[in-house]
Amino acid sequence: MALPKFAYFEGKIVPYSEAKVGVMTHALNYGTAAFGGVRAYWNDEERQLFLFRPYDHFKRLLRSARLLCMEFDHTPESLTEVLKELLRAEDAHEDMYIRPLIYKADEMIGVKCHDMTDEITIFTVPFGRYVSNDTGAHVTISGWRRIDDNTIPARGKISGAYVNSALIKTDALRAGFDEALVLTQDGHLSEGSAENIFMVRDGVLITPPVYENILEGITRRTIIQLAKEELGIEVVERPIDRTEVYICDELFLTGTAAQVTAVTKVDHRPIGDGQMGPITAKLKDLYDAVVRGKVAKYREWNVPVYD
Repeated sequence: MALPKFAYFEGKIVPYSEAKVGVMTHALNYGTAAFGGVRAYWNDEERQLFLFRPYDHFKRLLRSARLLCMEFDHTPESLTEVLKELLRAEDAHEDMYIRPLIYKADEMIGVKCHDMTDEITIFTVPFGRYVSNDTGAHVTISGWRRIDDNTIPARGKISGAYVNSALIKTDALRAGFDEALVLTQDGHLSEGSAENIFMVRDGVLITPPVYENILEGITRRTIIQLAKEELGIEVVERPIDRTEVYICDELFLTGTAAQVTAVTKVDHRPIGDGQMGPITAKLKDLYDAVVRGKVAKYREWNVPVYD
């Protein structure tokens, strides 16, 4: 992956090579940071780069800041303007992934979250598929359990919490799978390593509720709305038992990076007929059109980068 040319760092856009922190930085040593993931999609017909739901992403980032006792003068709107300026500096004319990061910047020893220096940085890189086999992923159910909200808040993208995800994903990949599904301490399906989960049973779309230690995903919220409004599908948020995924009709993962990733096999058991199901396929195509600004009804979700 090519490195960015620029980054937003300590209040201004600077060459990426100048966006550096010291090895004593608190966030590096203790995981006292939170991040977001935003996508920008290139619409070739309009010659325009569209940010997808940036205000929602930055609103969640600033809520994560509250979880970590951080304070910023920024608003979702001001951060979106910074991001637009950064993408224009990069001269981005292709699909991009954006990483905003808020972190404890003090160089010190000692664990705490309060009375510290809070900083924000943003960088962006060209990005394609997160799961290479996104039309027929083979996943496993991980031996690692999802961290509990009373351990590290699951609804915020807290950097230190993603060690849990890293362990899950490494074991899955080394075992030959594309991804992993993760259980809560109660044995219910929570998430993928870094994606929300949906399954289809008898024409009903089912996804774990927010109290099952999941990220309150923006792509998740988008898919729920599109399924209801455009496909007329009933959506139910409820706990999902492990064995339900073995007998469901369709299964897919969602996330800003993963977009809509079809799962066709779990632990060597085929899902449905072992191919991407019709509801998944419709939602995948619809989502791709929406994020590129091609569906007028949802155009308010698309923020143009170039005036």
